[in-house]
Amino acid sequence: MRFVLDGDVIEIDDVDPNRTVLQFLREDLGLTGTKEGCAEGDCGACTVVVAAVDASGERLETRAINSCIQFLPTLDGKELLTVESLAVDEQLHPVQQALVDCHGSQCGFCTPGFVMSLFALYKNKSDPTRTEIDDALAGNLCRCTGYRPIVSAASEMYRLAPGDGDWIGLPAGKPPGEDESARVALLQSLAVARPLCIEWHNRRFFSPQSTDQLAQIFAASPDATLLAGGTDVGLWVTKQYRDLDTVVYVGNVASLQNVTVTDTHIEIGAAVSLTDAMPVILEHYPALGELFARFASPPIRNAATLGGNVANGSPIGDSMPALLVLCASLVLRCGEEQRLISLDDFYVAYQQTALRPGEFIERIRIPLPGGDDEVRSYKVSKRFDQDISAVCAAFRLRLDGGSVADFRAAFGGMAETPKRALRCEQMLLGKEWCEDSVAAAATMLDEDFAPISDLRASSAYRRKICKNLLTRFLLETTGTASMSVYSYGR
Repeated sequence: MRFVLDGDVIEIDDVDPNRTVLQFLREDLGLTGTKEGCAEGDCGACTVVVAAVDASGERLETRAINSCIQFLPTLDGKELLTVESLAVDEQLHPVQQALVDCHGSQCGFCTPGFVMSLFALYKNKSDPTRTEIDDALAGNLCRCTGYRPIVSAASEMYRLAPGDGDWIGLPAGKPPGEDESARVALLQSLAVARPLCIEWHNRRFFSPQSTDQLAQIFAASPDATLLAGGTDVGLWVTKQYRDLDTVVYVGNVASLQNVTVTDTHIEIGAAVSLTDAMPVILEHYPALGELFARFASPPIRNAATLGGNVANGSPIGDSMPALLVLCASLVLRCGEEQRLISLDDFYVAYQQTALRPGEFIERIRIPLPGGDDEVRSYKVSKRFDQDISAVCAAFRLRLDGGSVADFRAAFGGMAETPKRALRCEQMLLGKEWCEDSVAAAATMLDEDFAPISDLRASSAYRRKICKNLLTRFLLETTGTASMSVYSYGR
């Protein structure tokens, strides 16, 4: 495997496929600026930036990720930037200088992660709003500053930016764009026509480049772990201490990276990141904006994939309730065979799906909106940003006059799988869309679900919340309530 770090090509032919980027930086290279806090992608102390050649082949796409749960071989063909990459010859980067000037660091442990999240913002936005700044920092926790000076630094860094700076953002004498062109050329020189295969002791790592290669490898090793963004699989290693003997990485399969919109559907490849999938879905279903704004954090969304979220089958995965009410379906592939399955039929039991041995999700198909459908999804969690749901609800409504012509409701956190509320749906069909009808249908939620009590919420709380969210949907769609939670106070 080969990747670029600080202008040098790092070439490794003897690496544990389970080794994380964070371990490699700290233990192998001695680059200890990147910290380990939680080892699960939650605190942001380990944040780094990965740059890759974009679809145009002429520019670099830069994104922050959590190095603590990113496996090292996934960097093949990319450029890695750490907090040590930004300052050159004691010249601080504008991001670093802004944090100094605004007193954005106290104990300093979390500071490198904040620097890299701000650097990603610096590269991707020229004049971010306060909401965009808050979102960029949602994946970084600080126990000291109260965030105000860090938010101030996010604005100050643009004032310190040199007008003729290089790609990194430091003063440079070269013409604008030349540095980026050289970086693109270097990354393109690393490209190879064959899939990456790493063998280390008794472990193997495959990185196919086409769906045919993926299908062939996975059919031959159906017990292998399919790896996409690693935001869940990474925790199997860092928290559960599992050994993954065979890993098949789907992140370099070109066809799984595609997003297309046909006359009838949004087609999203299984390896498309949440960052890339969300804008396309929101273009057609803008009312899902609040859910997606609270879906994990940018470093997680940059790595995690919609296909992985669906395949994981977690009962608290935030995308599935919305996909269920949108009548999404999945194109599955095993060897040379494909089959289409409704998402309604995909979840069999707790973290068990209808996938057969050697079969994988190729793409997700979401029907385009029809008529005057109202679609909403709501998330309830202890923490507003970057938290796991206690309950996640989604609803879709179509009226004929004042009566319910079609209604779908789905919930996460209420059962062993993401699940539709079929009795509640049936109760509302043909009824007037009003408070009395919704109140009667809400009672059926007690028959649809038997939620458990856990650290996130009690069973009683979940039962009450799911009914309240149905009432909220009524109030919003009848114009009684219009302010979303996310816009409140902004």
